[in-house]
Amino acid sequence: MRELSIFIDESGDFGPFERHSPYYVLSMVSHDQKNDIGGQLDALYSALTDRGLARDHAIHTGPLVRREKDYVWMDMAARRSLIRLLVEFVRHCKITHHSWVFSKGEHGTRDQLVTAMSRALGDFIRDNYEYFGSWERIVVYYDHGQKEITSVVNIAFNALLRSAEIRKASPADYSLYQAADLCCTLALLEHKVRVGKIFEVRAGLLCHGYNQCRASIAEGILQDLETQGV
Repeated sequence: MRELSIFIDESGDFGPFERHSPYYVLSMVSHDQKNDIGGQLDALYSALTDRGLARDHAIHTGPLVRREKDYVWMDMAARRSLIRLLVEFVRHCKITHHSWVFSKGEHGTRDQLVTAMSRALGDFIRDNYEYFGSWERIVVYYDHGQKEITSVVNIAFNALLRSAEIRKASPADYSLYQAADLCCTLALLEHKVRVGKIFEVRAGLLCHGYNQCRASIAEGILQDLETQGV
């Protein structure tokens, strides 16, 4: 049976527009189950233990960028190394991805933001219906972290694809879920670089300096992660 796994993650909240939180990001990562990633997983687990972390540690790029939670004790070099580790893991897996960055300033209320997300995800599925319709089974994983996204995902996939099944998942259970988390961070970074609102310290986590980060984005950090298909 041809099975496609889709991992959904988000970054942001549905509160009012704030200068420190002006965007909401939604990302999806797709993986053909016939493509084995066992070797990439073994390399990831080994690298995590080499860095003093648990083998099953789930890398959360948001707290990593902000130096929060598990990463409070890490300096810039250690955090950059961990992000690059996740980037390399994703780069060598045969996956596809797509991300949307929504401006909370343009969608002033919670309902307007939910509507924009529903429309974007629905349009994406319809625009690529031939691709999604070719799978005998599609399993969509989301951690149900925000009820609005749970509703958007269920409505979009179940309404448009009979082969879709929605499952609750944890980033610790599926390493490719961490890929969706990474794509949220990279999509937001790419957007902020384009509009000139990225801070030096955050740019430095992926690149050695602000200007090099701008150049790397221009060359296509996100495109480097993408392989084939949608």
